Amino acid sequence: MTDAETLRSLLHPPRTVAVVGLSPKPHRESFKVAAYMQQQGWRIVPINPNAAEILGEKAYPSLTEAAAHEAIALVNVFRNSDDVPPVVAEAIAIGAPAIWLQLGIRHDAALAQAQAAGLLCVQDKCLLVEHARALR
Repeated sequence: MTDAETLRSLLHPPRTVAVVGLSPKPHRESFKVAAYMQQQGWRIVPINPNAAEILGEKAYPSLTEAAAHEAIALVNVFRNSDDVPPVVAEAIAIGAPAIWLQLGIRHDAALAQAQAAGLLCVQDKCLLVEHARALR
């Protein structure tokens, strides 16, 4: 699949997205992006071990815990690049079909593992920006 085809397939229709590193603070980018996606009809599943609820949704301490209760179609990552490998390993373990590393987040080796496991992968792109662009 080309990058454009991957983006198109992940952006429509609205889906359930686990947001790893979602902050409960409205000034943080993770909150802004998740709030936008929620307004666009997406279901947000916050992954934050230090929060009980974000954006009106129950927060889970890990992808594994979230996957026991939710059908996750996309894992959106707001963590430092160095923190990506364990998130990718967990995404593979739960059978997530896709992973998206936000703008400024790259980890080629981890994404190669994800692709080898059959996940659709995007890195170093903003989900909000790409979704808004696709709507134009």
